[in-house]
Amino acid sequence: MSERPAIIQNPILPGFNPDPSLLRVGDDYYLATSTFEWFPGVQIHHSRDLVHWELVAHPLQRLSQLDMRGETPSCGIWAPCLSYCDGTFYLIYTDVKNSRGLMNDTPNFLVTAPAITGPWSEPIFLNASGFDPSLFHDRDGRKWLINMLHDYRPYKNSFSGIVLQEYSEQEQQLIGQRRVIFGGTSMGCTEGPHLYRHGEYYYLMCAEGGTGYAHGVTVARSRTLFGPYEPDPNGPMLSSRHMPWAMLQKAGHASLVEGANGHWYLAHLCARPVGDKRRCILGRETALQEVYFTDDGWLRMKNGTDYPAEKLALPIGGDSTPTGRNLLEDFDGPFISSHLQSLREPLGSRADLTARPGWLRLRGGQSLFSHYGVSLLAHRQQSFYCQAETRLSFAPDHFQHLAGLTYFYDELNHISLAVTRHETLGRVLTMIRTRQGESDLPLGAGIPLPEEGDVRLQVCTRKETAHFFYAVRPGPLTAIGPELDATLLSDDAYEEIGQMRFTGAFLGIFCIDLDRYEKAADFAYFSYSETEGL
Repeated sequence: MSERPAIIQNPILPGFNPDPSLLRVGDDYYLATSTFEWFPGVQIHHSRDLVHWELVAHPLQRLSQLDMRGETPSCGIWAPCLSYCDGTFYLIYTDVKNSRGLMNDTPNFLVTAPAITGPWSEPIFLNASGFDPSLFHDRDGRKWLINMLHDYRPYKNSFSGIVLQEYSEQEQQLIGQRRVIFGGTSMGCTEGPHLYRHGEYYYLMCAEGGTGYAHGVTVARSRTLFGPYEPDPNGPMLSSRHMPWAMLQKAGHASLVEGANGHWYLAHLCARPVGDKRRCILGRETALQEVYFTDDGWLRMKNGTDYPAEKLALPIGGDSTPTGRNLLEDFDGPFISSHLQSLREPLGSRADLTARPGWLRLRGGQSLFSHYGVSLLAHRQQSFYCQAETRLSFAPDHFQHLAGLTYFYDELNHISLAVTRHETLGRVLTMIRTRQGESDLPLGAGIPLPEEGDVRLQVCTRKETAHFFYAVRPGPLTAIGPELDATLLSDDAYEEIGQMRFTGAFLGIFCIDLDRYEKAADFAYFSYSETEGL
């Protein structure tokens, strides 16, 4: 009797998991995704069936590999490319230093490892001519780097094509001539290139149309490596741009793999809008589609359309019931959960699991508005309906000491509930709400708290809205502050004011000391749970 098919509900990696690079090595599948300013850099998930995915690696864990201190929001790690050849894993990535002026600063690097879990090498600098690099291993053993080419001149197209150059593993550098092999199509914003060889053709897969609602996947092919590359005459093989009703929007930036079962699969970026303004608070996510090559050698969607399917039946079998993405980090072990990330750099000595066993001691760092030394530990939001909770022990000396729970996009859009001190009220609970860079204090001077005792904090999201709660042990949770607009924590909120952002919402714990960077708060636990359907 054959096994029943597994039904995948897209997205397979919900929440901020953009720019997927899909790889198969034997019976193992790996997905690498962008992390931008969140540290450690690059997330790699593993699966044996394309249904169940587990976070197994953050390759860039040392400052010698990745130093993002001072980088502005949505810089950092863009579009990693994961590949494998002759027993070695290769990871190519951009560490964007600047993307807001006339000229971009986009150094591209390579690290390698004998296993997906490492150890990963020190980085090799490759070039900085543009972002979204990818490494292609040809059948003859030669290796080729491709990336988009950025042109800073105002009278030129800034997305000026895809360039290819040979990489010498022996010399650990690019060699030979740099060639422009593809200029893109009329969709524009040609980026995210991946090169494949199948049958008698080289296939160049690119993202086009920008990373918003006009996003799409373009495929071009050539009988020779250097081109010319002929775009698919049918246009983009995947896009949601003409389907405003589709659940999965912004479909694009894809990578291709042949499955162990002989079928072909495409991992691609997508997003799910909510509310009247169609903002995507979960950021750009990763979905999976089945595709095939036609008799005349073009890549097509198995669902018979050019837009993404919400569900996918896999001839693999096994339990496809969602297991949820709940986390309870009780800080009892020697390491902090890999599902929690910091901003731009490791917390280092600012995080201590030994000073008070069973607790995390978080030493106060700079404010949540800073690009340096922020003491923040956060979990990406992966469901429209979720809650995060913590319990902290904190005795602030004055108003410049704050610690608590935050619902965070970046320094210009976040909402925090914090324990601090007021000159006349004593220890208080305050809320700081920052919207497009403008901050206010919805609770005014704050809600007075007992001078002694732990404080329990919780934030609950309900699609477009969020609400905070608090309790002084052992009392019950009480709602505090106004109903909050969660849609501000989105790329789209920035796009509406003419700015570009590329990440997603996080929920986390923080400690701030604006005086001496030394006042500490102790956290008993941090939990993240998904509540949809409860």
